[in-house]
Amino acid sequence: MKLVGIVGSNAEQSYNRLLLKYIATHFTEIVDVEVLEIRDVPMFSQDDDQSANPAIQYLNRKIMAADGVIIATPEHNHTIPASLKNTLEWLSYQLHPLDGKPVMIVGASYYDQGSSRAQLHLRQVLDAPGVNAVVMPGNEFLLGTVKEAFDDAHNLKDADTVAFLQTCLGKFLQFVKVTQAMNQPQPEELPTEDLTASGSIDTTIEGIDKEAEDWVEQAAAKVGAISGNQYVQLDRGILTVDQLNALLASLPMEITYADSNNQSLYYNLNRQPADEMFAPRQPGQAGNPLAKCHPKAAQKHVEWVIQQLRAGKQDVVRMHVPKHGDDQFVVHNYQALHATDGQYMGINEYILDFKPIVDWYLAQTGQTLAGGQVDAVSSASKTQSAPAASAEPTMPVVDAVSSASKKS
Repeated sequence: MKLVGIVGSNAEQSYNRLLLKYIATHFTEIVDVEVLEIRDVPMFSQDDDQSANPAIQYLNRKIMAADGVIIATPEHNHTIPASLKNTLEWLSYQLHPLDGKPVMIVGASYYDQGSSRAQLHLRQVLDAPGVNAVVMPGNEFLLGTVKEAFDDAHNLKDADTVAFLQTCLGKFLQFVKVTQAMNQPQPEELPTEDLTASGSIDTTIEGIDKEAEDWVEQAAAKVGAISGNQYVQLDRGILTVDQLNALLASLPMEITYADSNNQSLYYNLNRQPADEMFAPRQPGQAGNPLAKCHPKAAQKHVEWVIQQLRAGKQDVVRMHVPKHGDDQFVVHNYQALHATDGQYMGINEYILDFKPIVDWYLAQTGQTLAGGQVDAVSSASKTQSAPAASAEPTMPVVDAVSSASKKS
């Protein structure tokens, strides 16, 4: 975790600087602390905006980049030093790097109370609307009689003091994590999806029951859809409808298209019998709203996938499906389709078993999959000898994608 420690004094000799440097050097195993000075910060004046001053900008950047802040304050006349208050004025004027930032207060003093009154005032300042820091409650580290607290090597002498400081620091690291979690933006609530396809879009064929078993035939008759040997001009080619059907049926994957109105319009029927498909389809499903194509228990998941694609949160959503057995690597892919102007046009769901491709590649290259049982992505390791290119490699049981490496 990355913290910055702000020395709350511009004095050349400062025990609070020593305290921060001790924290930065003594607890390196659990935290990275960079000590920042305020010596060069100019006097605050609303009449002379110096927010762009290099010293102020430096503090601003360092605080913004840090996970949390430790401020070490002396006590001057029962409150914080003028130099520290001056710095906080600049950091709450045009710049607000402490807004929402977790802060821990420590302090060293010549006297027994260890800057207690200064720390109380500093909490009030940090809580001001312009500063709006999130100050860790309790766990006050008050280092009194500071002249006797450090040895000649600038280390704290008392073991109990060190232990308490470590406890406070450990709690602050937990406090930082809690604050970060609270500051996380709430997930964007995306519009609900109408899986019943009750609306319509420019390409919706109106006046036909979407759940009719012969929707394709009725819709084709209504719009005069071409078929057979009639030609279709594509973006880079001209094919007959028969050729298009043959081409789509030959693809080594199952394809389903649902438009932006959540109406299922197509799947490549002739690829294989319905009962052998990875995601079985029936001829009567063409034209159905997506709610009709999925059981009620799955519809919230279907809606989530569509929301991700429609909102552009993801371009493709993938799921591996191990239920087909150890001898198949089946992945469902949901790909967003867009018009040339970027408008969302619906989903191309394509499902394939890519194990035959993996098998062929391994046989051709002499590579092998490493490990035994794996759930997802597996790394590969070298073996002593490679089989002939035509040999069938031994395959482990996998649920999804495994990578491979060359054999020596």
